[in-house]
Amino acid sequence: MSFTKKETVLISFIIVAVLVRLLPHPPNVAPITAVALFAGTHFGRKHWALLMPIMAMVVTDIFLGFSMITPIVYLAFTAITALGFVIKKMHLGSVLLSSLLFFIVTNLGIWFLYYPLTPEGFTTCFTLAIPFFGYSILGDFFFSAALIFGYRFAAKRLQLA
Repeated sequence: MSFTKKETVLISFIIVAVLVRLLPHPPNVAPITAVALFAGTHFGRKHWALLMPIMAMVVTDIFLGFSMITPIVYLAFTAITALGFVIKKMHLGSVLLSSLLFFIVTNLGIWFLYYPLTPEGFTTCFTLAIPFFGYSILGDFFFSAALIFGYRFAAKRLQLA
């Protein structure tokens, strides 16, 4: 398995972001949504783009723990990476759309697993999730900016194509 110089730099940025997930942080202020979108917009080999956020989650979940919702969370990150394939560029709109996609997919899963499958259960689930969505947006914008600007700096300095 060999990586191009560009892929090696991309992977190193993702590794740093993943390590940050292991540090104490407010709920949902984590780098993985940004990693998923970043991978989808920057990796030429789509299979590596899809694997990056999933590998990041598996490695960190070994330390942080798995739950009933884990497969749905992984599905949300896979969808965000695929969104990156389509959008092809990280910007405020794509980061916000990624945050919204994660919010909807994961909360549908939480509703299905933990709440009554009624309109009231749906409303309760999504209403209680709103504060976490604010944290998610904050983290997604912060980590996306760190990945975008950090990569631009490294790419310029290392003269990556």
